[in-house]
Amino acid sequence: MKFQFVRLALLALSLLAGSAPLTAGHALAASDTQAPAQAEENRAQLIQYAAGTDLKKIAAENDKTVVFFFASWCPNCILTLTELSQKWSEVEPDITLVIADYDTETALKAEYGVTYQDTFVLLDKEAKGVKLWNAGGIAGLNSNTR
Repeated sequence: MKFQFVRLALLALSLLAGSAPLTAGHALAASDTQAPAQAEENRAQLIQYAAGTDLKKIAAENDKTVVFFFASWCPNCILTLTELSQKWSEVEPDITLVIADYDTETALKAEYGVTYQDTFVLLDKEAKGVKLWNAGGIAGLNSNTR
């Protein structure tokens, strides 16, 4: 049941972000839609983490990669996802946001030292965690990646 909620929430976020339907490990950006070329350059990307998602490749190919650990039972996570859905255009366009399930991605949590849901991890170009923070929504996402 939790996974279904996460999928629905991510689908809503991807649609509001002007993206195609969300698929595991697939980057979603304006380039996935029929949007004008100008909009393509000004959109952050959204990726759902799943088995086989290559964070090293994603981090190497993008300016700023952030992993967000989401739990469907977490009120703060739901508020964060809601804000992202409503204000996706305010996310800095050079950010690639990877959303991972806090409850199922235990190895990924261990790799980045995540012990709390609603945690964001900024990655360097080699996919090593360089900054970790909790909550903050879009303002926190943008300020912690500058």
